[in-house]
Amino acid sequence: LAQGTAIRLQVSPVRFGAMVDALVYRGLLSGHRNWVTSIATTYEQSNLVVSSSRDKKLMIWELTPGAGDEEYAEKGSGIGYARKLLSGHGETVACVVLSSDGQFALSGSWDKTMRLWDLNTGATVRTFHGHTKDVNSVAFSGDNRQIVSGSRDKTIKLWNTLAECKYTITEDMHTDWVSCVVFSPSAKMPLIVSAGWDKLVKVWNLSNCKLRTNLVGHTGVVYVATVSPDGSLCASGGKDGTAMLWDVNDGKHLYSLD
Repeated sequence: LAQGTAIRLQVSPVRFGAMVDALVYRGLLSGHRNWVTSIATTYEQSNLVVSSSRDKKLMIWELTPGAGDEEYAEKGSGIGYARKLLSGHGETVACVVLSSDGQFALSGSWDKTMRLWDLNTGATVRTFHGHTKDVNSVAFSGDNRQIVSGSRDKTIKLWNTLAECKYTITEDMHTDWVSCVVFSPSAKMPLIVSAGWDKLVKVWNLSNCKLRTNLVGHTGVVYVATVSPDGSLCASGGKDGTAMLWDVNDGKHLYSLD
């Protein structure tokens, strides 16, 4: 969890195959000099965490083995350390995501650019230019071959990993800032889902970048959206304090959590 200028590590300990339904505070990762805006990790490398911040930097953190264990925590041992500091952006780094293999990070910034980072060397591999305002959200496709970005310029852009913009969605677009973009994890349902300050969640066909449906129901800015592994469900949350679950296929609202 990002909180202020530090990252608080909380885990749900597993005991005998059962997941405990409570988060347990394990420690603090400190190093950024301004607000932490985003954190990312992967299933493949769960000991690796990358954070972004308003200090214009990203940090690669290595979690210490056993840091999520109660006995380990009681010994007072550190939970991890900063492995690398990534510099290059000229303004706030708003978001960061990792490739599924944990080898690369992708960041979006208020300097209107995105950067692809090699996490082994800490070097910028590519810089993406094209947005005319802050980049709020970025995402990798499931195969790591495509990238999508959303911006305050009210556009969504589709890129390859060579930093070439392949398509800019402008038709049927959000009428306000784009706050979140994600790919559907399902190869059988190639979709992009976006959320915006216009209170809408939009579902796009990846094959032609055309609007499939609008998910209407939020009464405030929608900050985040995610898609289930099989691509059939979407969850969204925003300023109205409500999390909503949607059927992606027919655009129906299924449940709300207030």
